[in-house]
Amino acid sequence: MTRPPMPAHRPNKVPLWRHLALFRRDILSTQPARLYRAKMAEVKLPFLHSVMVNTPDLVRLVLQERPRDFPKSERVREGLRLLLGNSVFVTNGPVWERQRRIIDPAFEGGRLHKTFPAMWQAAQASAARLQPGEVEIEEAMSHAAADVIFRTLFSVPIEDQTAAQVYRAFRAHQRSAPILNLAALIPLPRWVPPIFPRQTRETAARIRALITEMTAARMEDIRTGRAPDDLATKIMTTPDPETGICFDTEEMVDQVAIFFLAGHETSASALAWTLYLIATHRDWQARLAAEARALSPYIAKGTTPEFAVLRQFPLIRDTFREALRLYPPVPMLVRETTRTEEFRSRKLGVGAQVIISPWHMGRHEDIWPDPHEFRPERWQKAANKPRQRDAFLPFSAGPRVCTGAGFAMAEAVLILARLLHDWQFRAIAGRDPVPMAQMTVRARDGIWLELRRRPPAD
Repeated sequence: MTRPPMPAHRPNKVPLWRHLALFRRDILSTQPARLYRAKMAEVKLPFLHSVMVNTPDLVRLVLQERPRDFPKSERVREGLRLLLGNSVFVTNGPVWERQRRIIDPAFEGGRLHKTFPAMWQAAQASAARLQPGEVEIEEAMSHAAADVIFRTLFSVPIEDQTAAQVYRAFRAHQRSAPILNLAALIPLPRWVPPIFPRQTRETAARIRALITEMTAARMEDIRTGRAPDDLATKIMTTPDPETGICFDTEEMVDQVAIFFLAGHETSASALAWTLYLIATHRDWQARLAAEARALSPYIAKGTTPEFAVLRQFPLIRDTFREALRLYPPVPMLVRETTRTEEFRSRKLGVGAQVIISPWHMGRHEDIWPDPHEFRPERWQKAANKPRQRDAFLPFSAGPRVCTGAGFAMAEAVLILARLLHDWQFRAIAGRDPVPMAQMTVRARDGIWLELRRRPPAD
């Protein structure tokens, strides 16, 4: 078995200029290795005071017990506002509460079942698009995840002209968007606009213009009674139960932007790393492929399985969970203090940044046995239940837990099962991926795998 790759780590002490230079390239390699053992780490500068909390009790305090006292960081919000506007991902307080009241019903269990046929169509298309040979699997999974979003949200495949333009613009935005924005370091007055590269501003404007076009068209379809019963229609026709007011077009554009970022970018990252781990563990892959054969009757007959088919893939689900533990798509969550706090005898003033790292909690050496090893069987052990509850945070936790967590799990298990049914995945010698974090945890030079068609009797 191959040990999953990790980023290089900086020395415990480096000059500030060196730390910032590293951070601009990658969030992960700028962290020292001692954080995999630390209970808390502190950075105190004239313009920035932050702590990373690495113990379950402090994580519970921030995310679950007193979440209103630790809202989303305004500094991080400034770096995302260009693309995400006033979306549910960055808002706080009553605005966020109203947005969740409108959005959450679209992702409840019954609605999730309704999206399943669209997920199946995207999974089928993904398996058909792959070709034998060496494949950059991150790009392939990015395409697949974007297809799921467009089919479930707007009832169009990624081949739709506008959908394809959004996808291409988002890929360009990823490449140009800076990791480190000045507003993340130094609090600026609200009237000072965030400083972004020209290409980043252009791609964000292009994405929002295209989403506005799709959203306005759907508003008209709803008005004339021609709208399909998909996620966009459900969200746009759901009134806030307290005010009776629905999202207007501008508000919906903000939400679609975060659905695309969270539902496409994070899913693509998680799927790609899962397939890499599967490719490097051949015996385990054989067991997963045996599970995936439950799809054979539906593929042969050209029919769509019921949502309940997901119950037949427990090992695939555990494999995806293990990949999320090792490579959580969002490596760090940043909150902000609203009053004076004391963590582990350290004083925090108002506005201090509180960092919770799913990356470090998922690999913490005092929490998980063999934390840096691929052990999907750990999810079947009752002794690991407390760890799964307290230190497994790919979807955050508490009131701000990702509303699409169930959607993401269903999508991933289905796509993985469908791909494993048709394809064998093999690692390529000398091309181990190097994890790094930009908007999400990706590989520095992509994840390259060799694909072969799986023999029917395999």
